[in-house]
Amino acid sequence: MKSSVIVFPGTNRERDVADVLAEVTGTAPRIVWHGDSEVPQSDLIVLPGGFSFGDYLRCGAMAAHSPIMRDVVAKAKAGVPVLGICNGFQILCETGLLPGVLQRNASLKFICKDVWLKVESTRTRFTGCYNQGEVAQMICAHGDGNYFADVATLDRLEGEGRVVFRYCDPAGNVTPEANANGAQRNIAGIADPTGRILGMMPHPENAAEAMLGSVDGRKLFESLLAA
Repeated sequence: MKSSVIVFPGTNRERDVADVLAEVTGTAPRIVWHGDSEVPQSDLIVLPGGFSFGDYLRCGAMAAHSPIMRDVVAKAKAGVPVLGICNGFQILCETGLLPGVLQRNASLKFICKDVWLKVESTRTRFTGCYNQGEVAQMICAHGDGNYFADVATLDRLEGEGRVVFRYCDPAGNVTPEANANGAQRNIAGIADPTGRILGMMPHPENAAEAMLGSVDGRKLFESLLAA
């Protein structure tokens, strides 16, 4: 499986993603600079976490206008799977590939801690190796992860089965207390209508080795390989 990881000024999780992809797929991904005009032929494009352009204006707003993003958007619309993690999720929303925005956390504080996610949909390329309703332990590290969209958009996401992950407690209960950042309806990750584009705030790449405390994130990358 050929994959490409896009890097912007301020990206800091590209190596984490690259290491997991190389281990799971057996092929090291290409690291692609934001100033390039074209993404190499790829079976997967990843927009990793970090603080692109220092999170000025809005998180992901400047990165969404980088030269490489024109080709990322074109390839996404042509059917190439795209995974946006944390800052990558913010960028996907800023490009319009996914609806909604990511606002400041409800606490107005940066959050870095373990979180538990309920798998709400296994009908995407990213979740086929999970079970419906499974609870996955992952890690979040963000200051702007509070997902917001208007009620009509939220209802559409729910109705179309595009809410992929929801914050929950370790037992799988979706409660206000388990909501890491105040996101509407505890939403931690959403997909496009095809299930080929996924944006999520927690970091599966940092929950893919036992020494990090969880391997639940590894299934996401195994799902991609299986798909």
